[in-house]
Parts: sequence; C-alpha cells; structure tokens
Amino acid sequence: MGKPDNKPAASSGYSSWREMPAVPVSVPCKGSIGATGEWRTFRPVLDAEVCIKCGICYLYCPDGVIIYKEESIPEIDYTYCKGCGICVTVCPKKALGMVREQE
Repeated sequence: MGKPDNKPAASSGYSSWREMPAVPVSVPCKGSIGATGEWRTFRPVLDAEVCIKCGICYLYCPDGVIIYKEESIPEIDYTYCKGCGICVTVCPKKALGMVREQE
C-alpha cells in the first residue's frame, strides 16, 4: 500500500466521492464488553419517504453501521450503532431523526 494521497477528489481524477474506492473508517464488530448498540440512549430512525438515497449518512457514520447500496434506502445496524447522531446532523433532507430508546 502506498502513501495516502491527500488531494481533494476533483484533483485526484475523481469527479465525485461516489467514484472513489470504499475505504471503511471503522468496521462494526462486537467489543470487549459486548454489542455497542446497547450503549444508546437515542436511536436514529430513517423516514424512507423523505430519503433521497444520497448516501451522505453512510459516508459520515464513524462506526460504519449504515449499510448503503446505490438506489436503495440505507439500513442501520442497530446491533452496533451507538446513537451518536452524526447521520441525523448531515442528512440534507432531514430524513433521519433521533428517538429515545425504549426502557
């Protein structure tokens, strides 16, 4: 593996982030004390009627728990989602919202 290229997508020969190879920042997995989804107080919930399938939530999720396929509604792996809410913050259409976990 070579040295990472820190050039923006446009100057690297890519016209969009969608053309760039998928490089996960994190891969969801069971931690030393169990599934991290049990840590949540609030969970992100997607409104499929509002979602434009842009994939921004997938791109920004720090735990890699949003499953995104072109032209499909993203899915959230609640087993490992910690409920940070970054996906809600970056959604351009506000298709994601946070709801309190049931006790």
